[in-house]
Amino acid sequence: MPDFLINALLAAFAIAAVAGPLGSFVVWQRLAYFGDTLAHGALLGVALGLFASINVTLAIVLCCMTLAGLLFLLQQKPSLGDDALLGLLSHSALAAGLVSVSLMGSSVDLFAYLFGDLLTTSRNDAYLIIAVCGAVLGLITVFWRKLLLMVIDADIAKVEGIPVNLMRILLLMAIAIVVAFAMRVVGVLLITAMLIVPAAASRRLTTSPEAMAAGAAIIGAGAVAAGMWASFYYNTPAGPSIVLAASGLFLLTLLKRRQ
Repeated sequence: MPDFLINALLAAFAIAAVAGPLGSFVVWQRLAYFGDTLAHGALLGVALGLFASINVTLAIVLCCMTLAGLLFLLQQKPSLGDDALLGLLSHSALAAGLVSVSLMGSSVDLFAYLFGDLLTTSRNDAYLIIAVCGAVLGLITVFWRKLLLMVIDADIAKVEGIPVNLMRILLLMAIAIVVAFAMRVVGVLLITAMLIVPAAASRRLTTSPEAMAAGAAIIGAGAVAAGMWASFYYNTPAGPSIVLAASGLFLLTLLKRRQ
């Protein structure tokens, strides 16, 4: 197997492993639009990174985490609903990103950021993605019960002594970090699908939160394997092929009847 394909698989499997549990929280909390908001903001991170001559991935992570923190702060003032806040942040970040990228001229490969450039992943990039995803997955595992209780009922979580606001910002930041690194896999336009589709498929097959999170990771890994196989043998774009494979797996779950 070529080295570039091994690197791509390592990175994509790492993303799938952490996107499963995080995607489950996204589904439970109805945060799908939040993923889109972060993806749109990632374009602004690309432009800022190039403009400031710093590592683009680092700039994307910082930009996504800033958006996550801004959303958390705005949620503390319930004058606007979450959908309105996300719409405001999403379109503002997208517009700022597109304008900033256009000012950079032809030096920016916008197509690679929109649809991913997985096959150009180096071994060092793959190791970095594995380390970051492993750290986020470990964090989710440690705080799993508290995060889950916060999702089920924030009031009960407060009675239990769980710092709900801290858990909420922790979840938002974890999603922001994974979205930033997953851009290389599926790009800006498809990143939310990597979180949502495997989790939605797993939801139809499982009966407990833990099983749903694990199932989403397994389905995501299966989508990565199928998508990379199609990309290698049929010369199709890697990111869209992975998402299409995940969508196909979701359609298969529709054959299962609800109990």
